[in-house]
Amino acid sequence: MSDKLVERFISYVKKETRSNEESTSVPSTPSQTEFLKEMAEELTALGFQEVFLNPKNSFLTATIPATTTKDIPVVGFIAHVDTADFEARNVKPQFHENYDGSDIVLNAEQNIVLSPNDFPNLKNYIGKTMITTDGTTLLGADDKAGVAEIVTAGSYLLQHPEIEHGKIRVAFGPDEEIGRGADLFDVEQFGCEFAYTMDGGPVGELQFESFNAAGAIVKIQGKNVHPGSAKDTMLSALDVSRQFQNALPEMMVPEHTEGRVGFIHLCEAHGTVEDATLVYIVRDHDHKLFEDKKQYLQLVADRLNKVYGEGCVTVELSDQYYNMAEVIEKDFRAVDIATEAMENLDIKPIIEPIRGGTDGSKISFMGLPTPNIFAGGENFHGRYEFVAVEAMEKARDVIIEIAKVMAK
Repeated sequence: MSDKLVERFISYVKKETRSNEESTSVPSTPSQTEFLKEMAEELTALGFQEVFLNPKNSFLTATIPATTTKDIPVVGFIAHVDTADFEARNVKPQFHENYDGSDIVLNAEQNIVLSPNDFPNLKNYIGKTMITTDGTTLLGADDKAGVAEIVTAGSYLLQHPEIEHGKIRVAFGPDEEIGRGADLFDVEQFGCEFAYTMDGGPVGELQFESFNAAGAIVKIQGKNVHPGSAKDTMLSALDVSRQFQNALPEMMVPEHTEGRVGFIHLCEAHGTVEDATLVYIVRDHDHKLFEDKKQYLQLVADRLNKVYGEGCVTVELSDQYYNMAEVIEKDFRAVDIATEAMENLDIKPIIEPIRGGTDGSKISFMGLPTPNIFAGGENFHGRYEFVAVEAMEKARDVIIEIAKVMAK
C-alpha cells in the first residue's frame, strides 16, 4: 500500500494543475479539468461507486459503500487538485532516503539548497524518506498529497470489505488556491453529516479554527500635470498610496504576527502619478477584530479624502471566508473522532488555529462541519516544498482509522 501511495503521489504532482486567479471559468484552468477526468477514470477502475464529475462546480465526488448495516453517519474526505501561484510545470520530484539532517542540494547548477539553517523543521525528519523539488518548481504536496492519501485509503477499504465502516464520500475540487473552489460546492449532493479536508501540514495537525478573511482593493485617483508647472496642481496617486500604507499599523503584518494575531497585508501595488492601486488581504481569527481592521482601512481612506477631495481614495472590500470554528464548535463530533483516531495510531493531535483557510472554511458555513487534517507536507507554495513518505502514510492511516472509529 505504501508503494502505491508514493507512486500515485508522484504521478499526480507531475501533472500541471495550477489555478489562475485572472480566469473567470470553472475551473480556472483547463489542466484541472483534464486531471479530474483522469481521476474519475482511476476511481472507477479502483471500484469507487457513484463517481461523478459535476459540470457545474467541477468537483469530482465518489462513494465507498458501507460494509455494515449499523446506523453510522456518512463522513466525507475532501482535497483540492490545484496548485499555487508558483512555477508548476515540469515538476521533477527528488527522493532523499534516510535523511541525515544536513543541507539538501536541490539544484547544484543554480546553487539552490534546502537547509535546516533556514528551515529548522527539517530536523523533525531525520531518518525519513524525503521528497523534494529540484529547486525550479513547487512540489504540489499542497494538496496532491491529500488527494493521493484519500484515494489510497479508499482503495484499501474497498479491497478489505472485512473492515467494518459506514458509507464514505470523497470529493476532489478545483481552485482552492485562488479562494474560489468551494464557492459552488454542493453540500446536499455530497450527502454527509461532517467531513474533513486533508489539506494540513505536519503530522498531527487537526485544525477547526481558521482566519476570517477579506480582500481589499484600494484605488487612488491622482492628477497628472507637467512637473515643471505642478505646484499646487499636481496630485500624485503614488504619493497618496505611500501615505495610505504609512497610516497602517507598522507591526500588523504577517512577518510580525503569529498565533491568533491577525494582520493587514499589502500583497500588490502598482500605478502612476495619475492613478494607483493597492491590494490587501485582511485576516483575523476574532470576528470583531476582523471587522475593526476592515473599518480601519475605510477610516484611512476617509481621512485622505478630507485632505485631497472626495473620491481620491476608494476602498473595495470583499469577504472571502470566515472562521469555521463558529460552526464546528456547535457539532464537535468530527474533531473528537479524528482525535481518537490519531491517538489510536500513536499520533499526538496538534490542535492549533490555521493562519489561513481551507475549503472547509467555506464548506462549514454551508452547513457541513469540515475541520482540517494534516496531509504531511511543509514549506508549501515554493521551491523549498517537501513531504516525507512516512508523513503521507500516517495521513492515509488516519483516514482508515476514522472509518474504523466511526463503526464502533
